[in-house]
Amino acid sequence: MCTADEETRTAGRSRDLADAELHSMGLSRRRILQSAGILAAGTAASAAMARPAAANPGGNDPQLTWLVGDHHVHTQYSHDAKYLIKQQLDAAASYGVDWLALTEHSNFGHANNGGAVNSNKEIQAQRAARPDLLIFQGLEWYIPGAEHASVLVAPGPNEVNLLRTFELVWDGKLNQWEKPAPGTAQVETFERKAVEAIAWLAEQRRSGYIDDVVALANHPLRLGIDSPHELRAWRDAAREVMIGMEGAPGAQGSGVSQFARAGDQRGEYTNNPTQFSFPGYPADAFRPYGGFDWATATVGGVWDSMLAEGLPFWITANSDNHLTVKDTWKTGPYPAEEPYLSLPNEFDRWSVTGKRPDPYDAGEKQGGSDYWPGQFSRLHTGVTERSYTGVLDAMRQGRMWVDHGHLLQGLEVRVREARGNGNGRNGVTLGSRLNVRRGADVEISITITTTDYRNFAGVLPKLAHVDVIGGPVTGPAADRDMMRAPETTVWKQIDVSGRIGTFTISHVLKDVQESCYFRLRGSDGNRHGAGYYGTAVDPAGPLRHGNNLGDADPWSDTWFYANPVFIDVA
Repeated sequence: MCTADEETRTAGRSRDLADAELHSMGLSRRRILQSAGILAAGTAASAAMARPAAANPGGNDPQLTWLVGDHHVHTQYSHDAKYLIKQQLDAAASYGVDWLALTEHSNFGHANNGGAVNSNKEIQAQRAARPDLLIFQGLEWYIPGAEHASVLVAPGPNEVNLLRTFELVWDGKLNQWEKPAPGTAQVETFERKAVEAIAWLAEQRRSGYIDDVVALANHPLRLGIDSPHELRAWRDAAREVMIGMEGAPGAQGSGVSQFARAGDQRGEYTNNPTQFSFPGYPADAFRPYGGFDWATATVGGVWDSMLAEGLPFWITANSDNHLTVKDTWKTGPYPAEEPYLSLPNEFDRWSVTGKRPDPYDAGEKQGGSDYWPGQFSRLHTGVTERSYTGVLDAMRQGRMWVDHGHLLQGLEVRVREARGNGNGRNGVTLGSRLNVRRGADVEISITITTTDYRNFAGVLPKLAHVDVIGGPVTGPAADRDMMRAPETTVWKQIDVSGRIGTFTISHVLKDVQESCYFRLRGSDGNRHGAGYYGTAVDPAGPLRHGNNLGDADPWSDTWFYANPVFIDVA
């Protein structure tokens, strides 16, 4: 993750640098902004009125292949990371990853000084050498007035130009659209820029300039500056592009790192509210719960308040790998020549070419909060074809579940009408919508495969319970800053302790009278208690870690979360 003050020094540079680079690419900022402004207004209006598209409504979803992915990984082409592209790919392959996205930070060094172009050359070579590993070139976007986002682009002849143009025109840091002064016109201006940026990405997809693109908000509650109304605005700007948020941040090893201190938390979630934070968030929201973001982990909270609108908004997990916990690799020295010798700090030296020197093995443990891709956090995507567009479509459709510590080896969910006209014979799966008759019974079938190997902490993961969480669909929120779904609760907790191998459990919703949704969650059972809104809502939810050294050991408190299924009553 990027938090250093030196990273923001680039905000003081003139935007003339970006405009000159755009001119060299044959582009005009004015024309791009004008077209996006028109597009954003039209997109937001239509999104607010349109009924969400149903993914295979009624049933008969295709058979899926589940691929493990990581949408948020950094290399030496980010100013605060150190690994070669090859090192990240080698590690990902060794930990069972099928696809990953290299999402370097937006910066002038990346956009202007060769970082994006040169990294693409390396990525192209690695794609040719590793046909079994899908390698996206993406970007970590600084959302205007807000946190960061992962932007993933399908490979093609325009992928680099798309990323560089987006970075130069729409990045909050490069364009000095960060930290708007509360109560000023900056707030509305910066929020509008974010919506226009997402709409612009959608237009590039619709026009065929790129084959596909998705974006999702990173570590949304780390600083508390992603307000509920902004999350909704990004979603509604282009639902086919802005698909959701990280349910669990990367940096899961920050509490057990080489230089861990008492009070360190998973995800580097150790901040407190500031004048830039959304005032509705309590101080508790700035801490992780079982390693997951408060917005996701709280039953009846921010995520559920958005799902209760009946609109798709999915969650993911990722490594956000910059510096791996207790590894022995160290960034090499910059050349002992100009301009490096005259530059005052690491960030400026990195910016010369948008790339840090190659790392070397120093033979002693280094600092770092991250795990390698696939080592601890995993994103499982259900694809109908093993391809770049297949992965992005699976993400867009919400066919995703996540786990920590390799808690599960497999998860299959099918939802069907239990009796009557045979609607949904094969059932629908995660991210889908099931159309049923009023008064019908609905069967939720959950097939689990437990993990039969020790994870990378030497622990044989054991699933203790599966929670079915759900609530009614109540329609669009009158208050765009709504962050409660008061009718969403844990419907049922199913004890599966001691069960191993592949087995199926089920839960039947009797006499369904109103449209609703449900989602799944489960854990190793090591650490849980009353949820944030009490036992009546969540009797055995994830808890905050304590403030003692070692309390935030991620391997001793592992969970899985699955994206929802919507049930529409006719």
